[in-house]
Amino acid sequence: MINVVGQIMLYVNNQEESLKFWTEKAGFSIISENDNGQGMKWFEIAPTKDAQTTIVLHDREVVAKFSPGVNLDTPSLLFYTKDLDQLYTDYQAKNITVGEIVTMPTGRVFNFADDEENYFAVVEKK
Repeated sequence: MINVVGQIMLYVNNQEESLKFWTEKAGFSIISENDNGQGMKWFEIAPTKDAQTTIVLHDREVVAKFSPGVNLDTPSLLFYTKDLDQLYTDYQAKNITVGEIVTMPTGRVFNFADDEENYFAVVEKK
């Protein structure tokens, strides 16, 4: 039985720029930096140091070379926040592209884009 989602692989075009986006703009922390010494490196990030689920930033081109059958599409991620209005304001101040706040059956939500124009969503969950 699976009891937790451990890591989500996010394949990006520019790892360094993506890392800057997630840490400097989106407020994530670096959990680990890894390099296998054979041309593959990756960064593990999370919204908090003790998060159960982390995101791993992989270089899309390198992964395609080493593992040609891997689906390199961007996953659809939904994040939770306790204060949607504050996060929305923070992201706007950091020049993150954000959509309008809308009310859905699951709560208030907005989407945002990273610097590679991948879109993700955040829902308020108190």
